[in-house]
Amino acid sequence: MQKIPEAILNRKGARSAKDLNPEAIEYLNRGLIETKNLMEWLAVDQLTLLQLVLKFLGKETWFSDFEQAVNNQKKPTANSNTKVIGQTFGVLTKDKNVYDFLKNHTSDVVRCWACWAESLHFDEIEKLLNAMQVYAADTHFGVREVVIFATKERMIEDLDKSIIILSSWATHTDENVRRYAVESLRPVGVWTKKIAAFQENPEKGISLLTPLKSDSSKYVRDAVANWLNDTSKSKPEWVLNICKQWEKESSSKETAYIIKRALRTINKK
Repeated sequence: MQKIPEAILNRKGARSAKDLNPEAIEYLNRGLIETKNLMEWLAVDQLTLLQLVLKFLGKETWFSDFEQAVNNQKKPTANSNTKVIGQTFGVLTKDKNVYDFLKNHTSDVVRCWACWAESLHFDEIEKLLNAMQVYAADTHFGVREVVIFATKERMIEDLDKSIIILSSWATHTDENVRRYAVESLRPVGVWTKKIAAFQENPEKGISLLTPLKSDSSKYVRDAVANWLNDTSKSKPEWVLNICKQWEKESSSKETAYIIKRALRTINKK
């Protein structure tokens, strides 16, 4: 196994394209390290990385299918390339050995492909979410975002069942899983489909939020606050009432933090 220089392992993510470290990009394109931030993630040459992955798997003949799928896009982006490559894996194979390799790869980009690929193989929402939990718990921010893209629309289609499942995740020991339980079903969210049912009747989602009203993780608290802030744009009175209720039930600084952020849009008016 190749030894990665300490300077590369301990680097800070570039703030702009001109600040990207060429040596780091080389390691990223070879799948030997993870991206440090969005700028690095955008800079990965996914087709170059894919060729190395396919060579390791002994599936070099598949490359033309991936290349065609990527090139057929009208407006390819790093996000769309990740989705297309992942879904092409999903179409080409159900081989457990392939998925085990992808989902345990050093490269966060490869693990994103695995997420998209596996998401194609489950019709029932419970089976889908069970398979996706490993990605929700991933140590890399990029994988944790991709799993939301790969599941949110499916969850909206079976919202009541999804709420029941994710309500149990809200007490999980892993903060990343708890965060996913809330963030994946944000009423508005970022770059994802809005959930009209929550905008009209936010009470449906209260079982996702209540267990987390004084969570020890800032990552989780931000997700809860963002959920409520989304809702405040359509149902401000409901959010105000929830915040007043939580204030009475909990005097913790964690709850106070959530309430302050949850009311940020309301307090601007």
